[in-house]
Amino acid sequence: MFAFILKRMAAALPVMAVVAAVVFAILRLTPGDPAAILAGDSATPEQLDAIRKNLGLDQPIYLQFIQWVGHMLQGDFGTSLLSGTPVMEMISQRMGPSIALCISTIIVAIVVAIPLGVLAAWRQGKLLDRMVMAASVLGFSIPVFVTGYVLILMFSLGLGWFPVQGYKPLEEGILPFLRSITLPTLALSTVYIALIARITRTSVIEVMNEDFIRTARAKGLSERAVLLGHALRNAAVPIVTIIGVGVAMLIGGVVVTESVFNLPGLGRLVVEAVLARDYPVIQGLILLFALVYVLINLLVDVSYTIFDPRIRY
Repeated sequence: MFAFILKRMAAALPVMAVVAAVVFAILRLTPGDPAAILAGDSATPEQLDAIRKNLGLDQPIYLQFIQWVGHMLQGDFGTSLLSGTPVMEMISQRMGPSIALCISTIIVAIVVAIPLGVLAAWRQGKLLDRMVMAASVLGFSIPVFVTGYVLILMFSLGLGWFPVQGYKPLEEGILPFLRSITLPTLALSTVYIALIARITRTSVIEVMNEDFIRTARAKGLSERAVLLGHALRNAAVPIVTIIGVGVAMLIGGVVVTESVFNLPGLGRLVVEAVLARDYPVIQGLILLFALVYVLINLLVDVSYTIFDPRIRY
């Protein structure tokens, strides 16, 4: 197992290198000039040239890339072109709301989606099954920002139960924290719940047709024991897989959700950096997201051995 983890981590290095090169190239080749944003509309060509030289943007792209990689290998991801703040410091300052939103979304999605999927599989073809699947299609079809605005309209502007926007860290109290994170969590988790519920239903239905399920029932086990102790456990591998794959969807959803609810997290930082053409910040954030995704996939692979002892690395 340890050797497998080392191999996967070693295999992740070329992936991160390709991500870094692609992101660097795309950002440099897209239209727009950070110097023009920094200097303003009234800047002269001489001022723009001076800013580009000061930022190193006047050098060939390959030299910029070599310098950036060299600094990155030393733990320096650069500084923001706008504020002059180190990129890692900006990321650490904005990480709290994003981590809270992601963790709460994953917890809500798993707690809600897996029971719904199991119930839908148990009542396959019945009214409950059709209702769960219809809700899943609806949840997967509606964009996150639409769900967010509907929740704001209903529960913030209409009922006044939750704040419209903003974020309160846990240090300021559990209740203010929960009130600020509830609507963003519900908005972001709808798509995730729909995805996990559908895969759970399909996986459990497939397992329910196996011989060992009929044997368990013939032994007199309750339907609850059959569903939870046998069917769900043996259907866990595809469920865990889709939870890990859904992290990519979750990362993209964080950007939209934080913009809708004005949360000062990494998603908002991405939007601000893109609008300002702040290359170092965008590069650092994308590399961070790619690293998180690689690590989540590694954890998913390792978890296979827990749910299915037949799998060995």
